[in-house]
Amino acid sequence: MKWQIPFIVSWILTVSHALAAGSGDVVLKHKDWSFNGPFGTLDKAAMQRGFQAYREICASCHSLDYIAFRNLADLGYNEAEIKAFAAEYEVQDGPNDEGEMFMRPGIAADRFPAPYPNEAAARAGNGGAYPPDLSLITKARANGPDYLYSLLTSYKDAPKGKNVPDGMYYNVAYPGNLIAMPQPIYGEDVTYTDGAPTDVSSIASDLVYFLTWTAEPSIEKRKRTGVKVMIFLLIMVGMSYGAMKFIWADVKKA
Repeated sequence: MKWQIPFIVSWILTVSHALAAGSGDVVLKHKDWSFNGPFGTLDKAAMQRGFQAYREICASCHSLDYIAFRNLADLGYNEAEIKAFAAEYEVQDGPNDEGEMFMRPGIAADRFPAPYPNEAAARAGNGGAYPPDLSLITKARANGPDYLYSLLTSYKDAPKGKNVPDGMYYNVAYPGNLIAMPQPIYGEDVTYTDGAPTDVSSIASDLVYFLTWTAEPSIEKRKRTGVKVMIFLLIMVGMSYGAMKFIWADVKKA
């Protein structure tokens, strides 16, 4: 039940942004993601790298409202690692016996704390722009994974004659080509523990894997279930057809 509300919100946002996508010359890069198709799977190593990139590059502005620290077990982290991640954050709790709210270290059951206390503070810290929550970003945009990858890798110098106001940046993957978010990735922004490449394209790809998981943590389970259901239905269709032929065999002879 806890994932149903985010998915409803995701669906509404997907429709609205699909309609908005026609408001500019959007150029998307298409990648053959491992999670595409009915047999697709998520790359855990890429997701772990994407989680690191999120923490070091994105978390100062963008929240993960629908993800709890304990959900990181899906990425292959053990209980001790998850507790360590959670303890790095301060979480508001309470009220205490005096009726006051207080701050405490995070625990596995907590969700990721937002970087700002409210929308007004978020806008004030970003020149009036509101950094969206990233939990559902790949579901809340048309062609979500390709859109996100393209957005992160498509900052360019504006062509001659194109006016870019102060506080805006030119990006060919964004509707209208003007975006308030500064370029977040320049290459070598993180140092991966597994020694994986850290160029702009590689970091962007890792972030896509991680945020595809946050948008639908059950994606692999859903696909496996879907394949099993299709196999079951095909078997039932074959059995039903065989039974029909057997039952009506005598009638056709008559």
